[in-house]
Amino acid sequence: MTSSNDVAEFSSLQTLTNKASKLASLLDPSIQDTSVPKPEHPRPSLVRENWLNLNGPWEFEIDPGDSGRERGLLQRPLASTITVPYAPESRLSGVENVDFMEAVWYRKKVILPTSWKNDDKRPVLHFGAVDHDATVWVNGIEVARHRGGFTPFAADLDGVASGGEEVEIVVRARDSRTAPQARGKQATWYDSTHCQYTRTTGIWQTVWLEAVPRTHIRSLRIFPSVENNSFTFVVPVSQNIPGLTLQVDLTTPEGDSVANRRSHISADLSAHLEIPIPSEKVRLWEPGNPQLYAVCAKLTDNAGHELDTVRSYCGLRSTALNGQQFLLNGKKVFQRLVLDQGYWPDSLMTAPDDDAIRRDICIALAAGFNGARLHQKVFEERMLFWADLHGYLLWGEFGDWGVSGRGPLGYNQEPTASFITQWTEALARDISHPSIVGWCPLNETHQVLHDRITVLDDVTLGMYQLTKLADPTRPVLDTSGYAHRVRNADIYDSHSYEQDPKAFQEEQSGLTTGSPYVNRVELAPNQMPFADGSFSVPYAGQPFFVSEFGGIWWNEEEARAQQEVNDQAASWGYGDRVRSLEEFYERFAGLVSVLTAMPQTFGYCYTQLTDVFQEKNGIVAFDRSSKLDIERIRKIQAKPAAYEE
Repeated sequence: MTSSNDVAEFSSLQTLTNKASKLASLLDPSIQDTSVPKPEHPRPSLVRENWLNLNGPWEFEIDPGDSGRERGLLQRPLASTITVPYAPESRLSGVENVDFMEAVWYRKKVILPTSWKNDDKRPVLHFGAVDHDATVWVNGIEVARHRGGFTPFAADLDGVASGGEEVEIVVRARDSRTAPQARGKQATWYDSTHCQYTRTTGIWQTVWLEAVPRTHIRSLRIFPSVENNSFTFVVPVSQNIPGLTLQVDLTTPEGDSVANRRSHISADLSAHLEIPIPSEKVRLWEPGNPQLYAVCAKLTDNAGHELDTVRSYCGLRSTALNGQQFLLNGKKVFQRLVLDQGYWPDSLMTAPDDDAIRRDICIALAAGFNGARLHQKVFEERMLFWADLHGYLLWGEFGDWGVSGRGPLGYNQEPTASFITQWTEALARDISHPSIVGWCPLNETHQVLHDRITVLDDVTLGMYQLTKLADPTRPVLDTSGYAHRVRNADIYDSHSYEQDPKAFQEEQSGLTTGSPYVNRVELAPNQMPFADGSFSVPYAGQPFFVSEFGGIWWNEEEARAQQEVNDQAASWGYGDRVRSLEEFYERFAGLVSVLTAMPQTFGYCYTQLTDVFQEKNGIVAFDRSSKLDIERIRKIQAKPAAYEE
């Protein structure tokens, strides 16, 4: 029998999804070409009217020895085709080559719109992400180089191409199997195994063009203040001409005026505008209640002529820390997060389409989660857009795996300088999204503390301080699990995949006396001088959560056949697998109840949303089909948390 609470919960979720759909119809830029894959605007936080999606068929060739430049691949037609933006390892790309590719090449000819033929406008070519090292040529001229597989970059084509002309774009992407680089969960073995998966090489996010005025808005950095019921806009511009003026208008998504501010910026390279919201028009963005404002920012010259106009949106939301409390809009909100790795069977790290992103959020909400850790990759910005529209909490993370095991135990992790560069690019892209409530640059950096300062120490501190400098409005977790290196960092956490609820309770009970469970390793006597096996600096009373737990290994077919699959490339999960659905629910409820009963923790993150290849511990299967009774999972999580009392 369906209870009135069940009906109410279903109605609430349906209301939320309907609201998200309505907001999307008002805030999402219109699709210009439905014939291309992923036709949506890839950067909904900063939209200009004139843009062109370049997804679809491109010439393509694998360059196994990275000798393509010597063999004339820059000049000649390429041997095959590929569907961009899907990686060549994926089925949707039409290539589906899962072997290591030292380098790959792309070529496409595009006719720029004649409407862009304006001396004051130039085409800018954008790449959402190219894995790993990219070089771009247009009409035979090198226009961009970029290192890093997760973050966007652009090429200004001023002087190279203009409206009405045909241009030839050539991209070479290098992706070394052995070089230390940020890979996230991409396997360095041929097969997927353990918790590492099929690789991504080359273009894997949308490629697009836009017409950008010479005097233009470089970015919108939007900082909300619930305390003052206001937004601060930091708006850098490309150049300061006499009489340059910035106008920012805030409206409801429907277009009703809320507030505006105008500022002369002839003398300042970056405008800083604080825009108060009238008390009667204050609407807070909250979990499950995504109240948003539409934004229009416009540059004009001293004659009042429009130079540049961009559109965006924002949400009024605050984060604050008080002892062990992590507050959202001044309230204690227990964060029931799920680990989201963002993989799909046919498209790998690229969402197959926009609906797939939204579908994953709705699955999580239906299961009782109110947010996610975006794990080991920088997701497509469309993910953040849909999270904003659903009131879905996110922790932003970087895909830092790929530099471990490169020396003795004490120096086994050596992140590169590009880690900091790429993380800067991720922050710049995502800083204004209200759904992001915390930052986590690194994950499971398992280097033992000893008597030397290491590269990991430098990079961890650098990424932490960079994040705090770029964004003073959100808390930062220096690394999720294992090697905490920043003393008195905003947040402290641990990872635990203990499967027995009683043992998990005992393990986590130390938090009640200020000594939480922390990740460490047992060292043999004198194995490492001046080291006791600790990964982290001591806990200092910060807000604490278990940012990975659970990971319950469940596969119904294997359970029915009473199979013990020990091949970690075929079936893998944490600890002993459960033998029945009832055992799964019992274990899930037991583990969750340990954390919801502790008033000292502000949340948790369950591993994970979906199965991924051989890793079979998702709430749903890899193809998003049902594995479990989602409603039962929701009911388990719906029990009140002691933290919120």
